[in-house]
Amino acid sequence: MTGPNATSTSSPAAKMGRHRSKSTSGSTYCISSPGAESATLSTPNNAGRSSGEEEEKDGGVLFYVNRTGFPIDGVTWERMWTHVAKVHPDGQDISKIRNAAYLPKHPVPSVPNFKPTMSVPDWLLAIQNYMKTLQYNHTGTQFFEIRKTRPLCGLMETAREMIRESLPIKCLEAVILGIYLTNGLTSVERFPISFKTQFSGNHFHHVVLGVYCNGRYGTLGMSRRQDLMDKALTFRTLSELVLEFEDSYRRYQHTLKKVKIGLYVPHDPHVFQPIEWKYLVLNAARLGREDMRKELEKHGRDMRMKILKSSSAQSPIKERSRGKSLSPRRRQSSPQRRHIHRRDKSPAALDRKPAELSTLTDGYQIRI
Repeated sequence: MTGPNATSTSSPAAKMGRHRSKSTSGSTYCISSPGAESATLSTPNNAGRSSGEEEEKDGGVLFYVNRTGFPIDGVTWERMWTHVAKVHPDGQDISKIRNAAYLPKHPVPSVPNFKPTMSVPDWLLAIQNYMKTLQYNHTGTQFFEIRKTRPLCGLMETAREMIRESLPIKCLEAVILGIYLTNGLTSVERFPISFKTQFSGNHFHHVVLGVYCNGRYGTLGMSRRQDLMDKALTFRTLSELVLEFEDSYRRYQHTLKKVKIGLYVPHDPHVFQPIEWKYLVLNAARLGREDMRKELEKHGRDMRMKILKSSSAQSPIKERSRGKSLSPRRRQSSPQRRHIHRRDKSPAALDRKPAELSTLTDGYQIRI
């Protein structure tokens, strides 16, 4: 969220002193948004342009993405400092930090450990406090590349890298880190919630991690604004949670344009399936507040019944139908819904027994 009030006042750039490198490969320029979910643009130094680096017009401030990993290469390192010198109010004095003979080593926060005596809200609070300790990234360079089409197992490796490096993060990185730290809580369901808003003619994007447990919804995440990141596990419905975010955006004169709800993320960190980021896409301006509430309640009910299944493991990811429901009472009248690659879970199908392996109907036999 753009604005003067930031969640952190210390300089994350000063934390980067131990990541110098002599490499000379390039990085990618991106577009900053309220929670730092971004669109990528190529730069002259980025000769090898990947398929995800498509030019898009978006509001906000340009920032870079470190695509070369750690240790940070020389080009990315210099580019970060140049950007900080331009945008920081004390940018003229940035050389004092770079040329300092001694810089205090920044503290590495301890990863929270779950204890059997901890309740789920307490554990979620410990995770959120850990991410706040890492701080929001104001350097203009996103340190960890997050590709949404990457398998979950690969994203979990990136989350482990975030813990090792203990550098400031943006909203998309916080979602991946939140998934990693809640994998052991099988009673907590996790799903991404993305927002698109408009302010002063520009569009902004933000994403948080929705959580559901014992009939209550909440979120984990990072943002420049305190009321656009974590929400306590107190909301009875998914619509109440999303509309609370809409009210928060209104306090900053942002108009909510779209809401994207993903599916539950598996707790197994080794699955090769990508995260379903936008199973349900709602046009808030077109639907209106009441219709959007109804659609969110339908989707929330379907998610609780766990009848929504991702097809990304069997087919390429594609945008899902907008504003539809998979409620059991409407399944027969909703031909637009995806039934390909679904297992038949009807009672009749469960009663059917598989054919014996030793004898088949065509007379052949299989010897074991």
